[in-house]
Amino acid sequence: MLRMLCLGGLFFSGLGVGLKAEVYPVKTVRVLVGYPPGAGSDIVTRLITPELSRVFGQSFVVDNRAGAAGNIAVEIAQHTPADGYTLVDVPASITISQSLQQKPSFDLMKDFDAVAMKASVPFVLVMHPSLPVNSVKQLIGFIKARPGALTFASTGVGSSPHLTAEMFKMQSGLDIRHVPYKGTPQANTEIISGQVTMMFSNMLSVVPHIQSGRLKALAVTSLKRTQAAPKVPTMDESGVPGFESGTWYVMMAPSGIPREIVERLNVEINRIVQLPEVKNKLAALGAEPMNGSPQETRAFLNREIAKWAKVIKNAQTKIE
Repeated sequence: MLRMLCLGGLFFSGLGVGLKAEVYPVKTVRVLVGYPPGAGSDIVTRLITPELSRVFGQSFVVDNRAGAAGNIAVEIAQHTPADGYTLVDVPASITISQSLQQKPSFDLMKDFDAVAMKASVPFVLVMHPSLPVNSVKQLIGFIKARPGALTFASTGVGSSPHLTAEMFKMQSGLDIRHVPYKGTPQANTEIISGQVTMMFSNMLSVVPHIQSGRLKALAVTSLKRTQAAPKVPTMDESGVPGFESGTWYVMMAPSGIPREIVERLNVEINRIVQLPEVKNKLAALGAEPMNGSPQETRAFLNREIAKWAKVIKNAQTKIE
């Protein structure tokens, strides 16, 4: 009888743990995105949230809080309970801001827990089709003949597109002025209208404009060509040796989120980005799914922070 009671106790104890994990979520989960609708982080997140809603039986709702190269959304998430009901998309720009800002308002690796990697995507160098250049080499010559007269757009000071352009300037010896915007859609609108000369834009957001002829693509920033635009050469192929940049998207949560919730979200996000319909949509836009455990995601973030810290130090770039 004692043995039966013990076994029964173990059974109900195990069942209790299982039920605890299964009851999440019991209400809507907010997913903060630091860029406007139509930006790369928004597109990738919205490919994932419908399936999360279906699997978990509760709505995963995207909340766009644009500004400060994605930092505003992360700052909002920082001050929410660590209960799994607030998640935040963390793009590459956030790892840059950790070194770019003199006094960051948050410590990404202390204030947040890594949940899962989602997708990575290269940038593409785009401009208005009326510009009389058809290659990166021609563009370099065009800019050098007009020092300080031309402009490049970005999604904000210290954003990945900004520092990618700064890297291009340094490697090619260019004098071109920076015009920051609050998001990719605004910047693309200005390029389409011819108000700015060029931009290293997120592939996810400009493929339709390239296909329609409203923007001209000169090169992608990955070392290999992308399936979304296989005829567009890489920067390396275009005469800028070893040039590589891009962005990526990681899901995080305020530090202290229950581990069983992290693990379950990680498993589901890893599965979702490999679904044929999601994978095909990502590929059509030039993105590739990323996978990894929470621990691997954390290690990846640490490497990115260290990489950009070195670049920023060498460039002597800081913002308040």
